[in-house]
Amino acid sequence: MRHITIIIGFILIHNICCGQISLSKDSVEGILTHSPAFSIYKDNYFIAGTALGETPNKYNSDAKFQFSFKQRLINKPFGKDLFLYLTYTQKSFWDIFQTSSPFGETNYNPGLLLVMPTFKSNHFNGIWLFSVEHESNGKDSLDSRSWNFVSVGYGHFFSSRFIVSLKAWIPFGLSDNPDLMDYIGYGELQIQWTIKEDKLFLNFIGRKGATWDAKGSMQTSIAYCPFKNKTLCLMLQWWQGYAESLIDYKENKSMLRFGLLIKPSFYRFY
Repeated sequence: MRHITIIIGFILIHNICCGQISLSKDSVEGILTHSPAFSIYKDNYFIAGTALGETPNKYNSDAKFQFSFKQRLINKPFGKDLFLYLTYTQKSFWDIFQTSSPFGETNYNPGLLLVMPTFKSNHFNGIWLFSVEHESNGKDSLDSRSWNFVSVGYGHFFSSRFIVSLKAWIPFGLSDNPDLMDYIGYGELQIQWTIKEDKLFLNFIGRKGATWDAKGSMQTSIAYCPFKNKTLCLMLQWWQGYAESLIDYKENKSMLRFGLLIKPSFYRFY
């Protein structure tokens, strides 16, 4: 309920203060075709913290880090303004407070992504995303977790500072964890809000499990950039819910972590 109240408040503020995005079709295509072919995809970060509501100890505290990149496969758009990317995201959970600092879990997520920007009156206002992805933890036997999916998503740019995205997927290859959708559902909602340009950012990702109970997850991140490098920020992230990692997708966790974030220099394509 607290997350819902926060998001409603942000939407009200957006409706009062945010203007329309002003990028033209030529400008967007120029950015997509002339930017480096190899670049950041999702956020890259290193954060550490502990479980909320518990006394911190070496077993409920950890570090979480993610690195993510995309490679443009074709330098010019094809079809109806389509851009093709190879994507890769890796997320790890590192038990740095335990003896020998073992890695608890790493999830690997390669994919193939089609991006199609949309325009209204020659001004950029949204983006369609079509992907085929695999995600697994690279383990075998009883610890193996993996799934594959095709997805379609749409991100609407209400302004250059306020973006709402919806992504839906059709899973296949769930033999290692056939009830995974009960915990992560069939899609997610994401809200990106630039509270202060180049300084303060908020990101929310919510999922609802496929069952009628309260399974699902919410991840809320607040980032502040005090450095001259506008892509390097300090970030506070709160995770609440299931399936933060594949190995323990059935566990309900509440984690608060803080650390460094490297943001993409242009809008995030996911």
